[in-house]
Amino acid sequence: MIVVRSALFALAFYGWTVIAVLLAFPISLLGTHAVRRLTHGWCRGYRFLARTLLGIRSRVEGAAPAGSTLVAVKHQSMFETMEMMLLLKEPAVVLKRELADIPFWGWVVRRYGVIPVDRSGGAPALRRMLRAAEAAMAEGRPILIFPEGTRAPMGTAPQLQPGFAGLYRALGLAVVPVAVDSGRLWPPRRFIKRPGVITFRFAEPVPPGLKRAEIEAAVRTAINALEPETLSAA
Repeated sequence: MIVVRSALFALAFYGWTVIAVLLAFPISLLGTHAVRRLTHGWCRGYRFLARTLLGIRSRVEGAAPAGSTLVAVKHQSMFETMEMMLLLKEPAVVLKRELADIPFWGWVVRRYGVIPVDRSGGAPALRRMLRAAEAAMAEGRPILIFPEGTRAPMGTAPQLQPGFAGLYRALGLAVVPVAVDSGRLWPPRRFIKRPGVITFRFAEPVPPGLKRAEIEAAVRTAINALEPETLSAA
């Protein structure tokens, strides 16, 4: 039954995604906010399918921040990338430039207002990233980042990507770390998803102005709070 439900979810979600991308082209003529409303509708559809077909729900501990804040989230599955779009108000997502360059899809996410990162682009790429982040701050939007850089299996605590500390230092924002345990039900790069409840734990904000080692240690500890034994072994 779990295999059947996972297959039905994949068919329904990717079909829904094709429809959303096609709708994005005419809707974009109405402006950026129309694209953002469509994007959030797409995420709500994802949440509905996860609940009804997979039996997966989310539980929130702590308070989601409002306004211009850097929100650093543990990354174990696709689930949190979608759910965080609904838990925050129109966040600007820091993502790999390759994702923003995907035909059609990339055009839509750029219209939404993301922050593409080119890890091999050097100083010019860093300046472009900062300009995009500053534009999001000017709108009062939170900036959403997955500082580990890729999905990590449950029970692992990778070191944070160096770009996280650079963005933190350049923007001068407080950081709200978010621990997630989605990997229990939705392991990375696995087709099978299991029913249950995924926890999102919002920690207290970490103030701006810390040194790189301090901010990385504080955030790494907080985002792994739902699996603390990994840090002692890492």
